Amino acid sequence: MAEAVGILEVFGLTTAFVAADAGCKAANVRLEVFDKNKPANADSLPVPLLVCIKFRGSVEDVTEAVDAGIKVAESMTGVVQHYVIPNPEVGTEKMLKISALDKD
Repeated sequence: MAEAVGILEVFGLTTAFVAADAGCKAANVRLEVFDKNKPANADSLPVPLLVCIKFRGSVEDVTEAVDAGIKVAESMTGVVQHYVIPNPEVGTEKMLKISALDKD
């Protein structure tokens, strides 16, 4: 059975690091590479960069990590979206490796 994936999108890279750290400390998970997005309405957002954190592990651990990350992110710049995929399919697994952080 595939590992679950928890996706947590937050405002800003600092918030992403702090939320990822909290999630990893709260549960037995590992991280996939972060991803970024600068939407067209970036100037109207609290922070003009959205960062996606991807936790991997059991459904229970991933859920706990996402919840811990949400708690921290909400106390900082905020959460855009979050979701837990209990059993991602092969195509979704491939998408988890995508990251725009090393691109302009």
